[in-house]
Amino acid sequence: MVRENELIRTDISAYLKRYQDKELLRFVAVGSVDDGKSTLIGRLLHDTGEVYEDQLQAVKRATKMEGEEIDFSLFTDGLKAEREQGITIDVAYRYFATEKRKFIIADTPGHVQYTRNMVTGASTSDVALILIDARLGVLQQSRRHGYIASLLGIPHLAVCVNKMDLVGYDRQVFERIRDELRAFTEGLQFRSVTFFPVSALKGDNIVASSTKTPWYEGPSVLEFLETVPVVEEDELAHFRFPVQYVLRPNLDYRGFAGQIVSGVVAKGDEVVVLPSGLKSRVRAIDTYDGELDEAFAPQSVTLRLDDEIDCSRGDMIVKADDLPHVGRSFDAHLVWMTTEDLDPQKSYLLKHTTQIVHVQIDEVLWKKDMDTLEETPTETLSLNDIGRLRLSSHRPLFYDGYDRNRGTGAFILIDSLTNNTVAAGMIIDERRDRQSLDDAVREARAGSGLTPKTQVSPRERQRRLGQKGAVVWLVGLPGSGRWALAYALERRLFDLGRTATVIDPTGETLDSMISAAKAVADAGLVCICAFPTYAVEDRAKLRERIGAERVVEVYVNTDEKLCRERRPDADFSGFVPPRHPELTLTLEHTPLDKAVEWILEDLERRGQFS
Repeated sequence: MVRENELIRTDISAYLKRYQDKELLRFVAVGSVDDGKSTLIGRLLHDTGEVYEDQLQAVKRATKMEGEEIDFSLFTDGLKAEREQGITIDVAYRYFATEKRKFIIADTPGHVQYTRNMVTGASTSDVALILIDARLGVLQQSRRHGYIASLLGIPHLAVCVNKMDLVGYDRQVFERIRDELRAFTEGLQFRSVTFFPVSALKGDNIVASSTKTPWYEGPSVLEFLETVPVVEEDELAHFRFPVQYVLRPNLDYRGFAGQIVSGVVAKGDEVVVLPSGLKSRVRAIDTYDGELDEAFAPQSVTLRLDDEIDCSRGDMIVKADDLPHVGRSFDAHLVWMTTEDLDPQKSYLLKHTTQIVHVQIDEVLWKKDMDTLEETPTETLSLNDIGRLRLSSHRPLFYDGYDRNRGTGAFILIDSLTNNTVAAGMIIDERRDRQSLDDAVREARAGSGLTPKTQVSPRERQRRLGQKGAVVWLVGLPGSGRWALAYALERRLFDLGRTATVIDPTGETLDSMISAAKAVADAGLVCICAFPTYAVEDRAKLRERIGAERVVEVYVNTDEKLCRERRPDADFSGFVPPRHPELTLTLEHTPLDKAVEWILEDLERRGQFS
């Protein structure tokens, strides 16, 4: 840092140019509560000279640790609640640089209830730095963080066995923890796993090697961060350019602007535009500072092509011999990030690269038990849950598996009503055979084969109306009083602030009445119907089409002699009494208002109203 400080004083332009040209490394610090993440980061900042004097003095004044002049964790735990509780709650980003590299650090929470914060901080990192308390060893939270870091595609794992000073820098303690966690990480997707015996509080093996661990021959944490590979070969192998905007300042210029997600492009390269499948060559690569002969991720550029090709926002420019997969149905890992549970019965918006499409949940395959890391069956996901889902989009996506390409394998889910981001997703692509261009274009041009799905689910309707959709179907002989009961029930529900309606049977058939009843129940209302259904088969049909759980069958068992007196002209043949109705009433002995109350009590027992 001495040479850089001298350069700042003597030639600021040269310093800025040198800083700009430095390679950038992003890393995330994770671990259980009190493992020392914030302390380690504070030590890194302090020992590399990246703390301003006023910050240092403020931290010294705020330090309350007995026997310590500086509480290094206070350099990152900036929220008042964090300082008061002594924990990290939000993701704290810090920046520093050495002569070799510049760094962005994400200090993430260790509590399981802040898993979504950890995912946010880790999603763009090149290295995951996990801390383990040497006294406690490998905890379930340590495995959890290792799994999440692997799931997010972080290529390098650095494991810091911290607080070695509290175990007398015992080599056996370090090696036991190393061997245990190494066995766990062998089943994960890291490209490298490196272990360090450290004391963040004392500074051992953080910036420089410590004399207190002569048995350790590896690099310090800083030396590792300065030398670990940042750009992986895969990032340069697959050219992906989602078009964000079409620039047309005049009749002679047509450029496609966006950010290169991955790969390299050069003048003269043959490319293909998806979904059209049309081929062309790159005529020019434009930037604010002028033309380039070659560009690579993550540069933002404007491409001009040799041919006039129809291309707009949401399309993707790729190389003809290296296509992403084009498809509508896929599996993905999902991290749920909101207090409102996943609702598989509604559609969501999916933002992937530069396009937004409607997507529906076909199946929730499992969620990960974050204590045991086992896959458990589930029908939904709650806040901080991680699961595997099967989804279908209404337009084709141009994607790679997340493990192959983070840029085209990642997406977010958005609630279509509130516009809130509810989840982060990582596409799983287990196909080994890549699509041909013809197959990809055919898939891209095909119309959606998906059945349209509502954007308002039954759960949301129930929350809005305070009730579930249901059908109260009154069964009985002509003259039994079914219709009088139906309208009395409608009146009583209305008076109670409920939403219900009686379907008028005039000119209707059984099939049309069932369709109408289902539509009313789907809308979240209580449908009341007394249409004649004499046969067992007819009542089975309505249960099947409406859903047995939504049908309340009420048998109005009025004496047949009384019914014939009331309706001497009616046809009584073919009536088969219900075998297992939800409720049976005899109106010749029961007042109408009492019968209505019994039906209401049955609806309440079924959890119809909230």
